Amino acid sequence: MPTNDARDLNLQVEKKAVKALYEIQSSRHLGDIFLNWAIILTTAIFCSLYFHPLLYVLSITIIGARMHALAILMHDAAHFRFLKNRKHNDLLTNYLTMYFIFSSIEVYRKNHLKHHQHLNTEDDPDWFFKLGRRDFTFPKSRAEFILTVLAYFTLIRGFLDALWFLKRFAPANAPGAKKKASFKSKLPRILFYVILAAVLSIFGLWKAYLLYWVIPYLSTFFMFQYVRSVSEHFGELERDHLLNSTRTVKTNLFERFFFAPHNVSYHLEHHLYPGVPYYNLPQLHDLLMEQEIYREKAHITHGYLGGLVNELSKI
Repeated sequence: MPTNDARDLNLQVEKKAVKALYEIQSSRHLGDIFLNWAIILTTAIFCSLYFHPLLYVLSITIIGARMHALAILMHDAAHFRFLKNRKHNDLLTNYLTMYFIFSSIEVYRKNHLKHHQHLNTEDDPDWFFKLGRRDFTFPKSRAEFILTVLAYFTLIRGFLDALWFLKRFAPANAPGAKKKASFKSKLPRILFYVILAAVLSIFGLWKAYLLYWVIPYLSTFFMFQYVRSVSEHFGELERDHLLNSTRTVKTNLFERFFFAPHNVSYHLEHHLYPGVPYYNLPQLHDLLMEQEIYREKAHITHGYLGGLVNELSKI
């Protein structure tokens, strides 16, 4: 369903056309999860066989990009856009994505739905926790922004982001959390980490896990998360209308692979129609572009490396 804000805009989008975009394609979503994992594993194996420092930097960049892609698929699942059975939707997403990045979909969902309900206000946890931080204050010089992004390769910024992330998404800190989770509810996550530790120990994979998961997690995963977060809600946004309070970025193939996997750059469309799964967002964008008010007011940026950087560095 569209948000109340979308209905208030009186967008004359054909209901039948929009309704078709809500259709869930679970097999496509699952296929994309396995494709991302295949890229991660192939990259790690190739780099370990032909190791070179420059190849390693490229490898952790690719792996971090695909970790970010898995997180985007989790985001769709948080809106129940993966499996129609909600219990299976969450269980499978946790085991294939969220437990690997040290959180759970249930905790993420509580935070994320508040973000949708209170966009760009003090009740929006995503906005409020970032407001006033130097790295989310714009405009800044192009050099400062680029150095902020590249600083993730030192692991220091990623480590600090990870601490911040784990604190924010700890079950006790989740929005609406009132009591400690029961042991039964924790059991699937405990079993996951026991099994993971056992597999890494039995097959002697702890070093590989450090090189090709922990280091990408503490560097490029959070680097791509940072760039996406900035692109969605920060920088030169007018914010005098719902349609220019967040940003859609039109991308090329390179940018889609590294910065905007699974159509996540269609962020304005997602806020207006959060029930539309990621693979239908381009069609939704085309429908909305037929509306005069959308064409006039929507904040659409062309490219991350060009348009977005220019918008963020206008000083």
